[in-house]
Amino acid sequence: MGADLTTFLIAGLAFLAVVGVGFALAGGEGEAAKKRARAIGAGATLSGKGRNAKVMDDAAKRRAKTQEMLDSLRKQGKERKKIDSAQTIKAKLTQAGMNVPVSTFWIFSLILGVVIGAVVFMSGADGLVVAGMSLKSRPLLVLGAFAAGAFGLPRFLLNSRIKGRHKKMLNQFADGLDIIVRGVKSGLSLNECIRIISKESPEPLRSEFATLADNLSMGAGTERSLNSFYKRIPLQEVNFFVIVLLIQSKAGGNLSEALGNLSSVIRSRKMMREKIKAMSSEAKASAGIIGSLPFVVGLLVFLSTPGYIMELFITETGHVCLASGALLMTTGILTMRKMINFDM
Repeated sequence: MGADLTTFLIAGLAFLAVVGVGFALAGGEGEAAKKRARAIGAGATLSGKGRNAKVMDDAAKRRAKTQEMLDSLRKQGKERKKIDSAQTIKAKLTQAGMNVPVSTFWIFSLILGVVIGAVVFMSGADGLVVAGMSLKSRPLLVLGAFAAGAFGLPRFLLNSRIKGRHKKMLNQFADGLDIIVRGVKSGLSLNECIRIISKESPEPLRSEFATLADNLSMGAGTERSLNSFYKRIPLQEVNFFVIVLLIQSKAGGNLSEALGNLSSVIRSRKMMREKIKAMSSEAKASAGIIGSLPFVVGLLVFLSTPGYIMELFITETGHVCLASGALLMTTGILTMRKMINFDM
């Protein structure tokens, strides 16, 4: 009996010892596993924070670079406005697409002034008398006609050509941007896309992008080439294009997406411009009728009773009436023009 009890006690103690050792080993492995899990979690958290911090730093640097670029472009915009407000004849000839020297323009202007002055001299006009002031000096009339022909008419024709060329450029510019967007998405470089526009597009878009492509290929630099492009075509849409390319070249970004958005904006501006033109067409027609009415009535009176209306041209009172009417007509026409023209 005593031997059996001793055997049971030894077996129980051995079992307890084995269980204790097992719990000790299991607890140690669990603690080690927990420690390893905590270490891995802490490491992942730190690495995640490091990646987030790096991304935030890159984004901050990019924003700072973009802001710096925008400040630089604002300064350039102010300089461009100064240049636009004081354009030379050479710049206007370039904008009109006329590859002629400035001396040729002035020679043509002088010839035109001489011709108009000669016509006035040979017409035998004696001048006008307005409010007691005699303007009967024929040399003075000839000089005025020469000034109008040499300095007024050539500039008017040049500005009309520039306006027509800019209108064509606006109608074609969005299509050119779409070509660049599709080319960039297909893997072509910006210079290759510009070269495609210079070969496939109609005038004046073709010649302007050909000049831009030549400047870029000859190593003039992106900024210098784009600024020269804006000087040749000083339009707001071209200014947007220049700003987008300059920001993308210095700060990076998705060029195709940026130019695609710009193309949509330009098309929206064009639609708004056409809508404004349609809405103001009635006012323009009314202004044209009102402005031409005095001349039509005067012509009809002259055809019916010439002696009645000739009093305006042969008497001093008639000259005063003509001068007053011309002043009032000019004021009214300029006022109506200001009311129906909208700048975008």
